[in-house]
Amino acid sequence: MSGFPRLALTLLLLLALAGVSLLVVDYRTGAIARQRVLEVATTGDLRDLFETRTPSGAMLVNLTLRRLESDYYKPIDPQTPISGEIAALRSVLAAKKISGASLPGAAADGNPSQDGERAGSVLAYAEEHYAAGVGPAGREDLTDAALRGIMNSVRDPYTVYLSPHEIQGLNESLSGGNFGGIGVYIYELRDGRIVVQPIEDMPAARAGMKPGEVVESVNGKTARGLSIDRVEEMIRGEAGTIVRLRAHPFNAPSHVHVYAIVREIIHVPTVRAKMEDGLDYVRLSDFGTTSADEVRKALLDGKERGARGYILDLRDNGGGLLDAAVDISSLFVTQGTIVSTIRRDGQRTSEEARGNALGGLHPLVILVNKYTASASEITAGALQDYRLALLVGTRTFGKGVVQSIYPLPDNGALKITTARYVTPAGRDIQHHGIEPDVVIDQDPNPALIDTPADKQLAAAKARFRTQFR
Repeated sequence: MSGFPRLALTLLLLLALAGVSLLVVDYRTGAIARQRVLEVATTGDLRDLFETRTPSGAMLVNLTLRRLESDYYKPIDPQTPISGEIAALRSVLAAKKISGASLPGAAADGNPSQDGERAGSVLAYAEEHYAAGVGPAGREDLTDAALRGIMNSVRDPYTVYLSPHEIQGLNESLSGGNFGGIGVYIYELRDGRIVVQPIEDMPAARAGMKPGEVVESVNGKTARGLSIDRVEEMIRGEAGTIVRLRAHPFNAPSHVHVYAIVREIIHVPTVRAKMEDGLDYVRLSDFGTTSADEVRKALLDGKERGARGYILDLRDNGGGLLDAAVDISSLFVTQGTIVSTIRRDGQRTSEEARGNALGGLHPLVILVNKYTASASEITAGALQDYRLALLVGTRTFGKGVVQSIYPLPDNGALKITTARYVTPAGRDIQHHGIEPDVVIDQDPNPALIDTPADKQLAAAKARFRTQFR
């Protein structure tokens, strides 16, 4: 099964853990809470700084603070990370109702090494005096809180600590994810409802589930109020077992359906393509490890079948691997820069077209909306800058900063915003987004996509009809 699109959240960490550089995407906001944002795994494996024994929490927070202070893309007040750590630890102690709990103060001096030691000392004090009162996993819980407090202190939604469990989910999302599930994309709406979109020819679709159904319960347990991660965990399971879902159409809550679906090993594709009225329609849900090959195949199939025009649908696509964005853009761009990243010190790195453009992929329309983000904006922006595509829809999300992934010795990782990126024409996308050439407003409801009610797709098709006369 897929979290939105759980094809897509940030980095193929199996490779990152081996020290390979990758770029990815992740954001959580708006009507659809789960999507992705540009990240880059760059600077090696931080686990090499430790002995093979399990590192202490103090060592982890020491390293985390030093890495954040040195690599964050904007200067940080040295006191901010330590204050964030202390606030997070106090929150845990207050939640556990530990009476008389107090933590030592720690004044930062701007020396990352010394500040890191101070942060480690604060956690060590908390562990020594309060871990037993926190619970059986008190040390682990306090360490987790301290790491998250340090990373969250800069108030950057993309700069976070990722637990080992979260890393596993990211790895599955971008590798395509072979797991026991039912084959659906999963979305969370602003009001907390969980909406699913079955994938063609997979168990949920074969059981009769329709796009846009709202999940009421999984195996008798209500889905209302649960996080998208929790609902996903409940739906997943061992292949061959049955999961029972109660769901109803998006706009018909009284029409409840009950599904008993046998889980299978699911490999989630990132592309859905079809030929219709001479148009090759390619919907890309995320930029994963197989996406470039899938898009290439879909485009070649369209050419072989005599496509007169091409539609690349990037709506609700929160991104994925930067390499995938460059590879896909290179199918259209013959030569030149696809995207440039700029670090805090002004260092600029450009990703160039691969030199394997397919040719003849025109006219081309790219569909975008306010949840088109990061890697999607790289591709849309590059093709718009080179005037190779007409963009139709609404202004994109505006996620133009880059994250670096640093694997930690606890098998978690730090995700830190380390740079910003610009399009080939030098456009800064952060907080601005990309304005489409043709603006067509439409409610970003996943259930509308590729249906008779899809005004944006209809507008794209109308542009082609005008050209084909």
